[in-house]
Amino acid sequence: MRLTAGTPHRLGATWDGRGTNFALFSANAEKVELCLFDAHGRRELERIVLPERTEDVWHGYLNDVSPGQLYGYRVYGPYAPEHGHRFNPHKLLLDPYAKRLAGRMVWSEAHFGYRTGSPREDLSFDRRDNARGVRKAVVVDEMFNWGRQEFRPHVAWEDTIIYEAHVKGLTYLRDDVPPHLRGTYRALASPAMIAHLRRLGVTAIELLPIHGFVDDRTLVEKKLSNYWGYNTLAFFAPDARYAQEVPLDAFRTTVARLHDAGIEVLLDVVYNHTAEGNHMGPTLSFRGIDNASYYWLMPDNPRYYDDFTGTGNSLNLSHPRVLQMVMDSLRYFVEVCHVDGFRFDLATTLARGPNGFDRNAPFLTAVRQDPVLASVKLIAEPWDVGLGGYQVGAFPSQWSEWNDRYRATLRRFWAGEGNLIGDVSARMTASADLFNHDGRRPRASVNHVTVHDGFTLMDLVSYEAKHNEANGEDNRDGSDDNLSVNCGHEGPTDDPAVTSLRHQLRRNQLACLMLAQGVPLILAGDEVGNTQYGNNNAYCQDNDIGWVKWDGIGRDGDDLIDFIGHLASLRRDFPQLRSPRWIDGRRTDGSYGALWLKPDATEMTEHDWSFPEGRFLAFVLGPVEPDTAPIFIVLNAAPDAIPFTLPKMPDFRLWTQVLNTAETTQTAVEKESGAMMDAPARSVIAFAGKA
Repeated sequence: MRLTAGTPHRLGATWDGRGTNFALFSANAEKVELCLFDAHGRRELERIVLPERTEDVWHGYLNDVSPGQLYGYRVYGPYAPEHGHRFNPHKLLLDPYAKRLAGRMVWSEAHFGYRTGSPREDLSFDRRDNARGVRKAVVVDEMFNWGRQEFRPHVAWEDTIIYEAHVKGLTYLRDDVPPHLRGTYRALASPAMIAHLRRLGVTAIELLPIHGFVDDRTLVEKKLSNYWGYNTLAFFAPDARYAQEVPLDAFRTTVARLHDAGIEVLLDVVYNHTAEGNHMGPTLSFRGIDNASYYWLMPDNPRYYDDFTGTGNSLNLSHPRVLQMVMDSLRYFVEVCHVDGFRFDLATTLARGPNGFDRNAPFLTAVRQDPVLASVKLIAEPWDVGLGGYQVGAFPSQWSEWNDRYRATLRRFWAGEGNLIGDVSARMTASADLFNHDGRRPRASVNHVTVHDGFTLMDLVSYEAKHNEANGEDNRDGSDDNLSVNCGHEGPTDDPAVTSLRHQLRRNQLACLMLAQGVPLILAGDEVGNTQYGNNNAYCQDNDIGWVKWDGIGRDGDDLIDFIGHLASLRRDFPQLRSPRWIDGRRTDGSYGALWLKPDATEMTEHDWSFPEGRFLAFVLGPVEPDTAPIFIVLNAAPDAIPFTLPKMPDFRLWTQVLNTAETTQTAVEKESGAMMDAPARSVIAFAGKA
């Protein structure tokens, strides 16, 4: 027989070498049709009713379907938006477990389950067929030759330095990457890019979303796109726009080559919402498969979505099958693609229950016990836009978190704001006030000053206001709270004084980032003065605004590649900068973890922490391993030089300067303990103790 019952496991389309098993979850459907298409996705060849239903999984096995077959689903059930059901078999639906996508999205009114323009809008029913204009799923063969001894870096959390990048934007303008590779997965592992990453000293590249995503209709009509990729539709399929061949194989080849270079691969994943938008959005997959199961709906009016994400909908991970999909996706990318970790966009949404954020939510509990995920890095963006959404410091011990308190404090400090030295001291020592509980370690704090969302580092010191006019929203989008400075001129300038100050402030931010305990995250392009021309929300700019511009390489002041490499070497040389344990102060035996010092090198008292308009902070981090040196760090955010004394420490009579951000070229200067020096205006200085 061609068609048999098959099995409800695994979900999706699974080729076993002879035929393909199809399995789709829907608790509220009445019938499911599998639709097979020709190789171009234009002609629907046949519809096959899945013959069996087991625990709400509809399934069937076809012995004549092999890899390369295009398919989709039509799901029958009630169309009753007022009860949360939006079934419409006239809409071809993408398999949530699709491993590869074919074709492109061509927007039309047919993609909407309701009759647009009708008096009752989404309560109406649309019978137009949309199959020609949607992307289809493709049956795949998951086999891949990783080699007999594939190398997995397994970089310790404490040694990790993260580099956040967009697949296309990172390499599209790189002259030293072969033209046919620029903007693709394979370009990430080109010899030029690997050499660049190693020169910076980074250990992991964190990629903006690569899961298959859709360009919003409103953006397409403006000739823009969802460039960043935070509009996911397929949680198992590497997006084809970054590949010239089979996307899954291109991505896995890239992972393997980055691993060979000792560089881990982290993925930014968006499980908090999908590309289907609010109740007026299109019916592309989840909405038509089982709207009431996949999404959070308003309890008193399930026609509408309970939106914690600001995108129109929120995935309901408290539902076992939705949770299963997310867990299966994570395991797939670890086991099949060998990625090393994930950064979870708006992670608070993933841990919501009926009463809001829950540290024991099903998702967090599932991750905690999962043996596959136990070996990978997990990073939460610990907030969403719903009630009680800000949860920095609240995730379990297995997790690290983006620490926006670090970002805000260091931005304010180097912008010249006073009375911050207490906050700065906490941020430079891994924010124990936020994370030192429940067995968490300093690596819980992922420190960053700039990320994809907001100003680049160059723009942070060049603009005091956002300039998002190119986004087509009259500059209303994006944050108005940037904590930025323009150093006396808005935007580009040839004024040498302004330019010099901007260069120094960039060095200061990078120095603090790499000298702070916790895990540093660097935004791609900050090392070469990349600008987005003041756009702090370039999510839709797949063009010169959003791409990294490499013309700063070799340009005095702009090129900080070797400077960052030097900072990375300091992190390697001083274990206390990447200590796995929380720092303490003076101990009873006279030893110390950290000593906080006044300019005269005496220890600070409680009164000193509230020094009016204080902008000077100096501290010594003691050795944490035998035969290693202390490091003395001085931060001076004042507009004038401040004299200070090099501290006298037992067993260390000399101090060697290892960093001075007021200097464009780092030189080693050796001074005796007790010597007087000046901390230049707006500078970071560091010294290594020497016996």
